Amino acid sequence: MLPALTILAILAACALHFWWRKKFMLAELSARREIEDLKHLQKEAAFQTETQQEALLNSMVEGLLLLDESGRIQLANRAFLSLFELHGDVRGKTILEALRIHELATLVDRMAAGEQLVGHELRLPGPGERWLQTNAASISNGDGRRFGTLLVFHDLTRIKKLERTREEFVANVSHELRTPLSLIKGYVETLLDGAKDNPEVAGKFLQTIDRNAERLRLLIDDLLTISELESGRMKLNSRPIPLRSVIEKMFEDLKARPATKTINFVNEVRDLVVMADADRLEQVLGNLIDNAIKYGRPEGTVIAGGRDLEDGQIEAFIRDDGRGIPSEALERIFERFYRVDKARSREQGGTGLGLSIVKHIIQNHGGRVWAESEIDKGSTFFFTLPRA
Repeated sequence: MLPALTILAILAACALHFWWRKKFMLAELSARREIEDLKHLQKEAAFQTETQQEALLNSMVEGLLLLDESGRIQLANRAFLSLFELHGDVRGKTILEALRIHELATLVDRMAAGEQLVGHELRLPGPGERWLQTNAASISNGDGRRFGTLLVFHDLTRIKKLERTREEFVANVSHELRTPLSLIKGYVETLLDGAKDNPEVAGKFLQTIDRNAERLRLLIDDLLTISELESGRMKLNSRPIPLRSVIEKMFEDLKARPATKTINFVNEVRDLVVMADADRLEQVLGNLIDNAIKYGRPEGTVIAGGRDLEDGQIEAFIRDDGRGIPSEALERIFERFYRVDKARSREQGGTGLGLSIVKHIIQNHGGRVWAESEIDKGSTFFFTLPRA
């Protein structure tokens, strides 16, 4: 009896051992699974945070560059790579290795020496003029130990171009105003000094004063027109306009001038109807035809033509048979006050704003304007307007 009880007790103990062992193994397996799940969740959270930070940095307009204590790149956002036209991974490289810009490397060295950098203007090397505003700050831990440098770059190229345009505009306006004002003042002083007593001389002087006063009026009118066009204040009263009849009217008006008696005007436009403001269309055609007369041959031909395009636009042109425009000047002739031949342009009059006004009027109608030319073969000015 006793041995049987002993055997039963041993069997029970073994069963209990295996049961507890199985239970322990299941608990251990469950704990491992929970740990793995936690690790997975932590990795997902870390990956999500990293993705969000990367998306935030890449959404910035400013270029961002993070350097470690040794001056090697740890992080560069998309805007930075775009500003410096870099491709590929630049992490681990120094400024000189990645950019080859010694001025920027010197600035980083100054930051390592404890200097601050705020609003430094950096001109990038290369064929096109490009400017960046650079700000930098040292990154330190709670103990004040420096462990990196953060640089932020803002593109100043457009602002620099606008500043230069403004300066050139002010200089050109001042020059255009000063010339007729000086002539008017000089002739008035001469008249006051006694020339007014000579009827023949006084008449010539007064004609010169009147001519230069008219030049000032035209300049001021054109400046006001440019201002209205560029600011968007000018309202267009668009309606269907037969292009041929408008060109014919402009030709007839210009034929009345004594200086255009020998010019041959040819209107090749057929049944084309555009959607445009009548007054502004006359202003466009007036400027283009007037230029064709000025810069064409003395007894030459001015041709107007046009065709219907497939995209709902009508293309028109004014062609002369003059000396032509150099290829390097074709892209700039629509700029304010730009003149291919300054001496000849001022001698023949004009404010230097005509083609700029043409460009803005056409663009406000939703069209575009351009020029084609060959030396000694004349020039053709094209523009498009919506079909009525």
